[in-house]
Amino acid sequence: MSLAEAAAPVSGAFDGVPIIDIGHVSTPEERIALAQQIRDACMSVGFFYIRNHGIPQETIDKVFSAIKAYFSLPLETKMKLFHREVSNFKGYEPVLDSNTDPGNKGDFHEAFEIGWEELVPKERDEKRVNDGAMAGANVWPSEPAGFREACLNYYHAAVGVGKVLFHLFALALDLPETYFDDKTKNCSATMRFHHYPPQTGPEDDGIVGIGAHSDFECFTMLWQEPDIQALQLLNSEKQWINAPPIPGTLVINIGDQLARWTNDVFRSTVHRAINRTGVHRYSIPLFFSTDYHVQVEPMPTCVSPERPPKYEPVVAGEYIQQRLRDLYYRNTALS
Repeated sequence: MSLAEAAAPVSGAFDGVPIIDIGHVSTPEERIALAQQIRDACMSVGFFYIRNHGIPQETIDKVFSAIKAYFSLPLETKMKLFHREVSNFKGYEPVLDSNTDPGNKGDFHEAFEIGWEELVPKERDEKRVNDGAMAGANVWPSEPAGFREACLNYYHAAVGVGKVLFHLFALALDLPETYFDDKTKNCSATMRFHHYPPQTGPEDDGIVGIGAHSDFECFTMLWQEPDIQALQLLNSEKQWINAPPIPGTLVINIGDQLARWTNDVFRSTVHRAINRTGVHRYSIPLFFSTDYHVQVEPMPTCVSPERPPKYEPVVAGEYIQQRLRDLYYRNTALS
């Protein structure tokens, strides 16, 4: 049965999120078995947890401490790196600066965004020669001490996990394991650090942590602060399903770019974050895309006479850049 045929009967009426152990990928047989689990999750839910991902707990603890310290700084200090004054969207985003869901009044979180950078900077980093929508250097605050190092240590560890996942996604799509290698030579992965203050207003005030949306890129890897429920996924029955933090795991979700590429065989699921716990919440999403000039069009394995191509070809970087501009400048003239 082809992927296009296999996707036809999948309803998307999920009531939970599968957990997949990726700790055993040393043999082709193990990778194929994992790819089958990932395929099932991507078709039915569009989200899954991974355990045994290999990122050291010490690396997670250090970046968590660093972002808590950063977001505790005075607003005027953080606004020195205001992202709207940086051409590549990097830097600081204050509370209510974005409004992901046009039906809402704003997103009740603040954020800081970075892209690829070596721990020891190179004069000419080949991975950033053409990294597209997010091209250009990161901007870094002068405090707290050790912020850059903690962020980049986690970033590089997570990018390593992302490379493994690209191979598994290829196998899940009945493609050669290295299919994405020549499409991800430059590291088009952007990381955001989120701080969600407690929401204390009325539930119908139109302000949530982040409004209902789907992600732009190929896939997202999310670390969630333990013990604080906020993430919710929308199933095909229009029910919101909680995706709580599970110790030792990361959350993976398919984005619109990979959904387009797979002709919607893989599901890009709408989700949101609502923090009504009474405590502050932190999270770290890492968004994986492809190189800027990659042509994204429905893959042959995901097309059939009964499932013709749903999307016109697009250039990956142009697509992401336009989506970012739509998000940040929806109601203002483009800069």
